[in-house]
Amino acid sequence: MTQHIALYRTWRPQFFKDVVGQQHIVQTLQNSLRENRLTHAYLFSGPRGTGKTSAAKILAKAVNCEQGPAAEPCNECDACRRITEGAIMDVVEIDAASNRGVEEIRDIRDKVKFAPTEVRQKVYIIDEVHMLTTEAFNALLKTLEEPPGHVMFILATTEPHKIPATIISRCQRFDFRRVPLEEQVSRLDYVCRQENVDVQHEALQYIARLSQGGMRDALSLLDQIASFSGGKVTYDDVVAMTGGVAADHFEKLSEMIRNRQIGGALQLVDELLQGGKSPDKCVESLMHYFRDLLLIKMVPDSSTSTERILDPAKFSQTAASFSREELFAAIEVLNRYHGEMKYSSQPQILFEIAIMKLCHPAVAEQELAQPAEQASSARNSQGEDWSVLKRKVEQLEHALSKLSASPQAVASPQAAAPAAGTFGVKRSGGTIRKSSIKLDPFVRQQEAPLFKQALSKWSQILAQVKEQKITVHAWLVDGEPVSLADDTLLLAFKSAMHRETTEKPANKQLIEQVMQQVLGHPIQLAAVMNKEWKEALEEEPESAEEMTLEPEQAKAQQQPWIDEAIQLFGEDLVKIKKE
Repeated sequence: MTQHIALYRTWRPQFFKDVVGQQHIVQTLQNSLRENRLTHAYLFSGPRGTGKTSAAKILAKAVNCEQGPAAEPCNECDACRRITEGAIMDVVEIDAASNRGVEEIRDIRDKVKFAPTEVRQKVYIIDEVHMLTTEAFNALLKTLEEPPGHVMFILATTEPHKIPATIISRCQRFDFRRVPLEEQVSRLDYVCRQENVDVQHEALQYIARLSQGGMRDALSLLDQIASFSGGKVTYDDVVAMTGGVAADHFEKLSEMIRNRQIGGALQLVDELLQGGKSPDKCVESLMHYFRDLLLIKMVPDSSTSTERILDPAKFSQTAASFSREELFAAIEVLNRYHGEMKYSSQPQILFEIAIMKLCHPAVAEQELAQPAEQASSARNSQGEDWSVLKRKVEQLEHALSKLSASPQAVASPQAAAPAAGTFGVKRSGGTIRKSSIKLDPFVRQQEAPLFKQALSKWSQILAQVKEQKITVHAWLVDGEPVSLADDTLLLAFKSAMHRETTEKPANKQLIEQVMQQVLGHPIQLAAVMNKEWKEALEEEPESAEEMTLEPEQAKAQQQPWIDEAIQLFGEDLVKIKKE
């Protein structure tokens, strides 16, 4: 029994002419081979399944072919056949994803100096080169710049932005593009005819559309569907196998949306989900359907629209029943709910809500108008925002100046007596703290045994926090334990942003759980700015800050500046005191 080989392996290109959709690259490489203008390093970048590694192996065969170098390898000589089989040691294919360290690259650097033993030129094909470490790139740099004349490097990657510019500048770069749908369909049709697979043209179009420009993905999908259908591939088979929804279902659904038939639309949605369709896949496919309606409505004669649509005449009839605004709104609503489904535990409900909103265009338009108005406000009302902010700052400065300039507000009773019927503010000394935490107990407990224990195990606490959530560790590491009082550990922070993020309930709860595990009993967390802590240490114990309000008359009417004092310093620091 002959073992089946996957179609993408069986039909992997062996000649430049077999590389689909990359004519701009093929022509350049073939001209270089004809004119003997080859360089020592190439960079092939582009989406997966577009022919990068295949083109690299074809190039390796072309430069080492016994009949060449030639524009096409013969694939018949011993060198071509053995390179195809991967049996020649001078043509090395390396997967950088699993060989990404500096030692592997140093091994290459040490071996390139030796001349090839079996073919004309050594070729190193490094796939997924962006996975190399920084040290590995540095080790490769000098060799890549000035390799021996008998060595060629071909680097392949799907993420060229992760490659250092110093590496890219030493290579000839070729950007592989996604294979156009028409060329994919043509290649798939050729493969089906060679494999004796009976297939509908609409099925090939749907397969090519699902592969999103990747030829390898398209062949893998064709192989899977051919096995499912037993040699006869239909459009319905492809839809059923891929979990998609046929266009006629969306035609019915769009008709119900247009006629505001919520009950019928929800019943059809339920039938789709009962049939095993995933909500996010349905929303995605429905969004593509409305996209096609919009495209054929706005540019009916465009090849871009007609090549994606199985029945342009039927689509044109459906598109005519919607306005452009309705189609735009439908796409935006579906796109929003498709994004929210990724984080929802009930995607089916979101799918149903999206359909109900499409049946009520007024609700959808109102929902879409809110972010549009917010974006417009952010773009156009910058001057207004600045004026509001400026006005608030001026009000704050006015309140501060009033409190600092008024003897009744800041002076002690010995300095100036308040007027009849008013309250005087007495401050015993010191500066006003920004934190509402009373620091005096912490100042007295710096040498407490429990604090010393917490201090000795702080590195262990940080390590466990990092294991549970590295982002919380990034904020917490800015804080320094300074004291422990009343089962509360006080941290002094240099950065206000780090302090505020650490104090968020979820982050604070995680840290307190870790402290309980390490120290053996519950410990709460409190935070203060480093500057505030130093000021507290410098103050004398008897000069602890106290803000009191003294009434001259019982139950006198409260003055406006007292409200301002409470707003500025908080009710904890401002006390109304009767004499």
